[in-house]
This record gives sequence, structure tokens and C-alpha cells, in this order.
Amino acid sequence: MAMAELSTPQTTSPFLNSSSRLRLSSKLHLSNHFRQLLLPPLHTTTPNSKISCSVSQNQAPVAVQENGLVKTKKECYGVFCLTYDLKAEEETRTWKKLINIAVSGAAGMISNHLLFKLASGEVFGPDQPIALKLLGSERSIQALEGVAMELEDSLFPLLREVDIGTDPNEVFQDVEWAILIGAKPRGPGMERADLLDINGQIFAEQGKALNKAASPNVKVLVVGNPCNTNALICLKNAPNIPAKNFHALTRLDENRAKCQLALKAGVFYDKVSNMTIWGNHSTTQVPDFLNARINGLPVKEVITDHKWLEEGFTESVQKRGGLLIQKWGRSSAASTAVSIVDAIKSLVTPTPEGDWFSSGVYTDGNPYGIEEGLVFSMPCRSKGDGDYELVKDVEIDDYLRKRIAKSEAELLAEKRCVAHLTGEGIAYCDLGPVDTMLPGEV
Repeated sequence: MAMAELSTPQTTSPFLNSSSRLRLSSKLHLSNHFRQLLLPPLHTTTPNSKISCSVSQNQAPVAVQENGLVKTKKECYGVFCLTYDLKAEEETRTWKKLINIAVSGAAGMISNHLLFKLASGEVFGPDQPIALKLLGSERSIQALEGVAMELEDSLFPLLREVDIGTDPNEVFQDVEWAILIGAKPRGPGMERADLLDINGQIFAEQGKALNKAASPNVKVLVVGNPCNTNALICLKNAPNIPAKNFHALTRLDENRAKCQLALKAGVFYDKVSNMTIWGNHSTTQVPDFLNARINGLPVKEVITDHKWLEEGFTESVQKRGGLLIQKWGRSSAASTAVSIVDAIKSLVTPTPEGDWFSSGVYTDGNPYGIEEGLVFSMPCRSKGDGDYELVKDVEIDDYLRKRIAKSEAELLAEKRCVAHLTGEGIAYCDLGPVDTMLPGEV
């Protein structure tokens, strides 16, 4: 995917080929030596020559410097031309090995918030250089160019490469993390079964691409809805990747639940811990107040309005997204991006002693009696190595068990709807007349 493969006329964007590749090597404090390499270009210029930024039709080769930090490319785009040797400068000698992170739906609003958090070091740490592999559609390719330009202009020292493309088989090459946001939104009149089939085909294709091209231990976080079943489809189409490596995002639900408990208890939300979201990312989800704690105490001891806990609490979590749209006129892109950051950090940072987090994970071998072969949100702990274990010391009473069973039944029905995409036979949909999509996701 070298830039030399592109032979695009000046009236055409250099990124229109789906295999086009951008490389970013940004450094916050460039020496005067490197500034001279960047500006002006090394070809002959006149006083009126235009110095272009990275996304431009008028590009010039960058000269070779054999013993320096700059490597050569025949065709390049601004600072994306330059690749620095991470071992050559004192500042980078303690940096970790570069990791490749793929993001689908990279031109969307959620990604617009997320990518800059990834590039800043907020997620993986201040000593972790990254390469971003951005997947979009043919329709969004120009927007991806704009994303690349903004990332370039932000001068993130840790962001060493940026690739954009529309072919997941190319974009997912050697990735160690895949954040799958892109999915078709549910339109007016669209049945949930139709959405499962349409988006299921997207995630089946991406699962196959991950299986073919990604690192064998890639960690996959599915955000596009219906995220539980999309994650199941994805993992079923990636048999070479451990099923345990796939996650469906339920962290926003967890964050919303913590917020509601904090508001009701009159405390700041960092006092709320051990919050679990059980089940599907839908209106059958179960925010667990039985095991949650406030200031280290059981929630039911701090909040004595148990009727609110059993009725108003769950409803407030489920309807939060719809209420936000009523107030602001758009869905929760920024808080979703924050929850993605939280979800990843929970896997790369040791879980505080006695606490846990929620994630939609594969149910095989779970200690709760939940049907195997599903992606189901459950309480997890991590040692900070990207892996996790399910929490065993949780209480499940009759009230909680009944609601978990309802979400389990829904996910089993969804699984039957996509059997043709998971290799489990002919699809049969019996989702029932009740619409369980969360408000704000239509």
C-alpha cells in the first residue's frame, strides 16, 4: 500500500484508491534540523510557490538522509512522509513497541471524539506509540481525508502512522486492537430483524477480514448495534481468534447507571463501584443494583427507596439516550467515545481490588448458568494485560435472575435470526412484537 502505487491526476483526490496509505510520524518538539526538512520542500520553489499541507494534489518527493532520522518515500503527503527512528532520540527510547489500532466507521461522530483520545495517549498511556488504521466506505473517503488532516495538524507525538481505506482485508492487516463502530443505523419502519441481517452481514465480512489479516491475538470491541449479536457474528466468522477476545460495548450503560445511582444518593459518581450491566444492549438490559456499592456499602443500604431501584432506576438508564436526543437533537457520540476509552482502559489497566467492570463477552464457561454461545454483558476483572476473567463472587437473587433470563431469551432469539451468518443453519426470527431497541438508536 505504498503511496508510489498511486498515479492519480491532480484533479482527483490521492486517497480515492481504497488501498491508499497515509503514514504519520508526528513529534511535538521538532528540532530546527527537522523543521528545515519539513519547510520548505526540497524541490526548487519560486517565491510564490504554495507550500501544501498533507492532503494535497501537489506533492513532492522527500530526499534521503541515510544516517539521520528521516526515511525516504517516493511520493508522500506532508508530515506523513516522515518516519522517525524511535530508538534514535532520547525522548523515545523508553517508548513501548508500536501497536496497530483499527477503527471502523472512522468518519463518524463517535470516531471524531475517539481518535484524538487514542492519539493523545489517554487510552494506552504516554509511552505507547500507535498506528491508526481507519476504515470507511467509498462514500466517506473524503471525510476520512479530513480526519487524517486534523490528526496531522494536532501534532500528536505518539501517533506514528495513519492509514485510511475501504477494504477491511487491507485496513486490518496486523492490527492488535479493532474498534468496530461502523454500522447501518436503524431507519423509520425498519424491523429489528432487518437491522440484525443488514448489520450482521457487515460484521460477518469484518470477522472474516480480522481472521485473515489481524494479529492472532487481536482484541475486538464491537460498538455498532445491535452490538451483542454483531459481536457474536464477528467472532463466529473469525475462528482463528480466541472467542474471549471479542467484546460488545455495554460500558456506556454502566456509566449511565453509575451516574443515576450517584444522583439519587447525592454523592459524586466516583463513589459508585461494582456496577454490572447484565445481558443485551437493549431495553432488556439489567442494571444490577443488588451487587453495586456506594462508598463501599451495598446500594440498598444507601438508597432506601427500593421501589425506585426496581423500577425508576432501570428505566432511567434505558431512556437516557432518548432523553439526550430530545434535549440536544443528536445521539450520544461524545459519551459513547468516552465509554469506549473506559472499556479499553479497563482491559489494559489492573482492576482495582474488589471492583469490576461490565463488558459483553462470550458466555462459554460462565459461572452464572447463562446459556453458552452468546455474547452477554457480565462482570469482569482484568490484570491489565488485555485479558479478563469473570467475577465469581456476585449475588443473584430471584429478582435479578428473572430479569437476566429475559435478556438471555432475547439474545437467543437474535442468535436464531442470524444463524445463516454464524454457520449454524437456516435463520428463523421470532423476536416478538415488542421493540427493545434503546431509545435514541433508531
